[in-house]
Amino acid sequence: MRAVWITRWGGPEVLEVREAPDPEPKDGEVRIRVAATGLNFADIMARMGLYPDGPKAPCVVGYEVAGTVDAVGKGVTDLAEGDEVSSLTRFGGHADVVCAPQVNVRKRAEGMTAEQGAAIPVNYLTAYFMIHRMGSLHPGDAVLIHMAAGGVGLAAIELCKLVDGVTIFGTASPGKHDFIRERGCHHPIDYRSKDYAEEVRRITDGKGVRLVLDPLGGKDWKKGYDLLRAGGRLMSFGFANMVGGERRSIIRALRQFLSVPKFSPIALMNDNRQVGGVNLGHLWDEPEMVGEMLEELARLFSAGKIAPHVDKTFPLEQAAEAHRYIQERKNIGKVLLTT
Repeated sequence: MRAVWITRWGGPEVLEVREAPDPEPKDGEVRIRVAATGLNFADIMARMGLYPDGPKAPCVVGYEVAGTVDAVGKGVTDLAEGDEVSSLTRFGGHADVVCAPQVNVRKRAEGMTAEQGAAIPVNYLTAYFMIHRMGSLHPGDAVLIHMAAGGVGLAAIELCKLVDGVTIFGTASPGKHDFIRERGCHHPIDYRSKDYAEEVRRITDGKGVRLVLDPLGGKDWKKGYDLLRAGGRLMSFGFANMVGGERRSIIRALRQFLSVPKFSPIALMNDNRQVGGVNLGHLWDEPEMVGEMLEELARLFSAGKIAPHVDKTFPLEQAAEAHRYIQERKNIGKVLLTT
């Protein structure tokens, strides 16, 4: 097998493809010959040493893969050799061979390619959980989606469109506005030249929104909270503001950490607002709930209601270029590594 190793914390140059014997599936596991594996911002932060859940370097990260089952362990009954599948992986996904517990593996829907199968799990589960399980989006609501042209952002736009009468605001750089507008974002906002909070207030006549999806963190969590109407919900799902370059800055990380707002239950009660968070990596002990959401996403895909946009693919050997591509905010949608 070949895998992309984070040899030490640092810039993209610390990534190295190494070879090792193929792993053997344990009881209850299947082995997957990987065709495509998702690259997420959490993987970027893990490389930099900024992701608390990440394994210590040297390590192999990666949360999602798609490929073909080529071996099964004892006790596996629902999957067999030759099945085309996608799977969540608790790290280790950036490789051409992966073993995963069968509970995390799903047969791909008919017509779903390996690239689509690797593009759905993390982004769409995160968006679905925020919008429908935690955020309770209702018809007629307005929602603000940060990093709207990213993988989670585009997934969220698609899912929000399925709720009647929802108005979608999205922050993105100007070059991405036409694309996210075509995907369903009603009000793209250039966060680099305008204060997005002022823009939202201007367009909504000061009313604000009922749902904010925020992967930025720090002061932006406070700005998002202040944009909420009564019954509004701020959903945090990342801390991208921690990242300012290819390498970790302790000073920047500390400043961002100190800027995190504190939300008092009394203030939440008086404001009639909610604050929640989503970390897909902490849902491993809820396989039934995750499975239900994956099944719903598969139904939506089969019905033609969602279609992940794969922006670019890189072979494993070009993982460093893939990391830079995301970190430089060039991607619109999903970036994959292919074998």
